Amino acid sequence: MRTATTSPAAGTGTLPLRVPDVTVTVIVYNDAERLPRAVASVLRQTHANIEVVISDDHSTDATEEVARELAAHDPRIVYLRLPENSGGCSAPRNRALEIARAPYLMFLDSDDELPERAVEVLLAAHRERDLDFAMGAVHRIRVDGGRRTTWMPHLVAERRTLDGIEADPRLFFEHLSTSKMYARAFLDRHGLRFPEGIHYEDQLFSAQAYCLAKTFTVVPEPVYRWYIAPYAASETASISNQRHKLTNVRDRVHVQRLIDAFLAESGHEGLREDKDFKFLKHDFRMYAGDLPYRDDTWLASFADLMNPYLDTLAEGAFARLPRSERVVLRLLRDRRLSDVRTAARGLGHDVAPRCVTPDAESGRVYWGEAVPESPGARRELDLTDLELDTRPFFTALLRHEITRITRGPGASVDLAVRTYDPALRLPVGPQRAVLHLSPGRRRLTVPFRLSPVRPGVFEGRVRLDLAAARLPLHGFEGTRHPVLRLWHRGRAHTGILLAPLAFPPLTARVPHRAGLTPHRVTLRPEGHNPGRLQITWQPTGPTATVLRPAARRLSTPRTRRAARLAANILH
Repeated sequence: MRTATTSPAAGTGTLPLRVPDVTVTVIVYNDAERLPRAVASVLRQTHANIEVVISDDHSTDATEEVARELAAHDPRIVYLRLPENSGGCSAPRNRALEIARAPYLMFLDSDDELPERAVEVLLAAHRERDLDFAMGAVHRIRVDGGRRTTWMPHLVAERRTLDGIEADPRLFFEHLSTSKMYARAFLDRHGLRFPEGIHYEDQLFSAQAYCLAKTFTVVPEPVYRWYIAPYAASETASISNQRHKLTNVRDRVHVQRLIDAFLAESGHEGLREDKDFKFLKHDFRMYAGDLPYRDDTWLASFADLMNPYLDTLAEGAFARLPRSERVVLRLLRDRRLSDVRTAARGLGHDVAPRCVTPDAESGRVYWGEAVPESPGARRELDLTDLELDTRPFFTALLRHEITRITRGPGASVDLAVRTYDPALRLPVGPQRAVLHLSPGRRRLTVPFRLSPVRPGVFEGRVRLDLAAARLPLHGFEGTRHPVLRLWHRGRAHTGILLAPLAFPPLTARVPHRAGLTPHRVTLRPEGHNPGRLQITWQPTGPTATVLRPAARRLSTPRTRRAARLAANILH
């Protein structure tokens, strides 16, 4: 077994002197259960001449014991333990760089995996050209069902070699350090290391790598598996998912200022608008989806942290955003905190504001209950060109909110629905509405009535019996989002249903009937954002063994053996 301290000293035992082609650093902290899976994904690489450095940020669980056991079983593994916890990802990576022996370097987090050909594919790119780094596609896999998507797919859709980030500044959006294989000579030549003592270190490191690299190659093949736990408890959530902490906001803004300073000092000020657009579209947008959950005190502190930085960003970056996101930003900058929550609740869903205000003097139409005062607000909150009152009815902007959910008998729920029609497109009087839900290929339709409350606002109640859904005979495993349909002059309008903000998941069982397997069905909001109402079915009978979650299909004999090894050590 080879071990290492935090200095570059050699370990113990008699070791082969063959120099590895690639060193993969696996950073870990208190993750004894998943570490074997990550390490196994490196050991099963099709390119076998590798070195694995397990860099332990002074774990306090069984990680050390598991890591030493893994190293004892394969001479390619080196175990490195930091003398004290650093509180981040940078120090474990940097200490591993001090002892890494290979000319090419990769990084892996202990809760993720490398696809089997990741090393082979990226190393081949380096051997074809003299590159500073090579990068590939990242697959994001949800642990609560195995759904797989590609991270920033438009950036890795085709193979290409770029002579600097200026050739495609959109790559700032792909700021992961783990999707890349770096030439050691490139990192050493520029003294490029991960910044210690800060969070979101990947963003600064990657921005520096992009700007300093003369040549790098993008390959479309998957080179990283990033596991996402959207419903993880706050104490175990990743740093990116701790957005409820104001310190998290402060850290993210701080690293952006460091990137801005680097761009100015390194002669890359011309990339500032692209980088600012990335911040608004990605970093700020992550917080924006959570804003409806925040109270006025939190929002005020958020504005105190965010607004001074927003004031430094290029105006062109704001102009490139979708209108709905510009509205949220303007409301925040004007500290209209209650309106911020309302506007952010509809982000990404193309829904109407609750109300609009026409300006008789100018003929313009503005978001909200009053004509904005400042020129900037009038510019950003102007909705006139949406033609809310004249666009075809099937594209009309309406807003359907579920204001209350009550559990009914069996597998049913009672929904209180409020519909906002700010442009007064619906006729006066009660509206005939239908709730649609389509698990599998069969549709459940539930008619109900929306009654007028005041001009532009309607309310109604509907009982949704999930046991009445016509599921396929072989069962159904998946997620659906019910929609609401209205009619006007023979034309239909279909819109989403926004889930309540405070809505604990509701689970019920749909019993066996007429040859149909029983199911467990769960209602919850979509993800963490206050988005659509989401309904998930999972077979619980014999069919469940056939419709396995995709995450289980990713397992292999090697990963299962590694998991058994960890279980034996832990118990």
